[in-house]
Amino acid sequence: MKPFLLLATRADDAAAEGEYRSFLRFTGLSTHDLHRVRAEAAPLPPINLADYSGIFVGGSPYNSSDPERQKSTDQRRVERELSGLLDIVVDADFPFLGACYGVGTLGRHQGAVIDQTFAEPIGETSINLTPAGAQDPLLEAMPATFKAFVGHKEACTTVPEGAVVLASSAGCPVQMFRVRQNLYATQFHPELDVDALVERIHIYRDAGYFPPDQASDYMRRARRSLVVEPARILLNFVRRYAR
Repeated sequence: MKPFLLLATRADDAAAEGEYRSFLRFTGLSTHDLHRVRAEAAPLPPINLADYSGIFVGGSPYNSSDPERQKSTDQRRVERELSGLLDIVVDADFPFLGACYGVGTLGRHQGAVIDQTFAEPIGETSINLTPAGAQDPLLEAMPATFKAFVGHKEACTTVPEGAVVLASSAGCPVQMFRVRQNLYATQFHPELDVDALVERIHIYRDAGYFPPDQASDYMRRARRSLVVEPARILLNFVRRYAR
């Protein structure tokens, strides 16, 4: 089998390693079958799509909708490089699944409106499949409504032309969409379970997602959550596209 590729942008080593562990666990892939590139650390190496079965993009502290003057040099570089890669990925309709930051990257690349209108605090929310989502192979065996973890400062207000909304929620109308046949983005985090979310809360307590003095409260709420369904999307992606 050709490996899958995880493009990561988390500069914090603990967050980066935790994310990679989560993707390994819920995809069922080994380190040999899930290559990781930390795009924030160095320029993207040449990526030949023929070498891979598919591409994942993990979450990120970057916000694509931030004013350009507020973005770091590294963020602007990462955005340029991911946009260039997406030129090729979209043209080939190559299997792609972006989690959270995937909405900002794929959505922005395709002309979506990405802004702070539907930002959500860190925690559990209820996700509802649309009729199109209920028929999509990546959501096979998913219940019509399921719990997922979210936490984002920006979201998709208007989807790209031709995109199909697959899932929604009360607080964020676009929780998942598809472009063409094989390009997906989720606003929720399919790679997060309770332990991983608690770790994220600890790591990002000063990143502006919530008041730092409320971190313990967010952790307690996370530990009371039962979130098990979203990881199935990662497994479905691997099963569908492994080659």
